[in-house]
Amino acid sequence: MSRKVLVATEKPFAKDAVIGIQDACKKQGYDCILLEKYADKADLLNAVAEVDALIIRSDKITREVIEHARNLKIVVRGGAGYDNVDLAAATENKVVVMNTPGQNSNAVAELAFGMMLYMARNKFNGKSGSELKNKSIGIHAYGNVGRNIARIAQGFGMTVCAFDPFISADVMQADGVKPMESVEEMYATCDYISLNLPLIEATRKAIHYNLMKTMKKGATIVNTARKEIVCEDGLKMMLAERPDFKYISDIAPVCADELMEKFGSQCFFTPKKMGAQTGEANVNAGVAAINQIIGYLEKGITTFQVNK
Repeated sequence: MSRKVLVATEKPFAKDAVIGIQDACKKQGYDCILLEKYADKADLLNAVAEVDALIIRSDKITREVIEHARNLKIVVRGGAGYDNVDLAAATENKVVVMNTPGQNSNAVAELAFGMMLYMARNKFNGKSGSELKNKSIGIHAYGNVGRNIARIAQGFGMTVCAFDPFISADVMQADGVKPMESVEEMYATCDYISLNLPLIEATRKAIHYNLMKTMKKGATIVNTARKEIVCEDGLKMMLAERPDFKYISDIAPVCADELMEKFGSQCFFTPKKMGAQTGEANVNAGVAAINQIIGYLEKGITTFQVNK
């Protein structure tokens, strides 16, 4: 009996990504099942019942979904974040969960600079703005996206700093990046802060008012990570007290409407999370996902497993 791989994407992969997944499945002798643009969780529950592997994007894989998928062995999230999967339930049911780190990183970094330029030029309203050259940027978490942020920032002629307790100073310095001793030092020093933190309990609301209020005049925070890492009450206070401060994100906060009404010139949010929304990133993540599934099912490779 052939393996069954379900691609369950409420927000579908690009056509070329789907073709890549289907071709890899066909070559391996797997059945590939597509569930795209589904509107009801019941559709997902029905679809997962008999499958061995699952590829998703931002889809919610809850305990109910996992327990309904009696043959499920592996879930791969096409992208870096995986907070949309119940890891505890997966582990309890002996389901391996993986992400595809690095596949969307350049796309996310390029979007960050698109938003930064848009705000630096006052949303292209015809009034004089400012340049990125000779400004400083602090990278909060120096992972795959952070490294791409650094590379692009250097092309703009920016001074690049970073804070990440899990990355050695030697690695940063080899990339031409200045390691910062503390988060507080970086926020007080840089003109721009790029948030690239994963969402875990330790990072939830980690960007709070007391940290933001130390930022220099004209500073901007750009968030391409998760909305939950920023304390929204603190953000409101900061925007109200500091008309020079700007906040931009590709994931709108819960209070987005209120912020745009009160502080429209200081904020910008994309209509939906768009960091990975390029054809190239889409294909990269989709193909990586199916290759990781094949590697696990055929050879037991667990390189990118995120649950234990």
